[in-house]
Amino acid sequence: MPETLTRASFEPHLNTTFRVVHDGPEPFELALIEVADTTPTGFPGEQFSLLFKGPSDLMLLQQTCTLEHPEMGQVMLFLVPVAQKKDGYRYEAVFNYAVLDDE
Repeated sequence: MPETLTRASFEPHLNTTFRVVHDGPEPFELALIEVADTTPTGFPGEQFSLLFKGPSDLMLLQQTCTLEHPEMGQVMLFLVPVAQKKDGYRYEAVFNYAVLDDE
């Protein structure tokens, strides 16, 4: 896993699955369905969000989750449930990296 997770870290993995590491009896996966650049013009850094689709029969609470991906390895993300659809729950992770001057 790279030290800093950037939008470019996730874009190649759009429409792939991440396995949720948890203590439950059944493993489950989340599909990365959107990588959105949300950086405002003139912002000195990067802002982006990730949207995942999960199963319809299991809802994660807002929490930090460890996800495993075959190419990225393990990543820890703070996921927030944002929608319930017929085909499953949606979860969002938001990133905000500001580059601050040393002065």
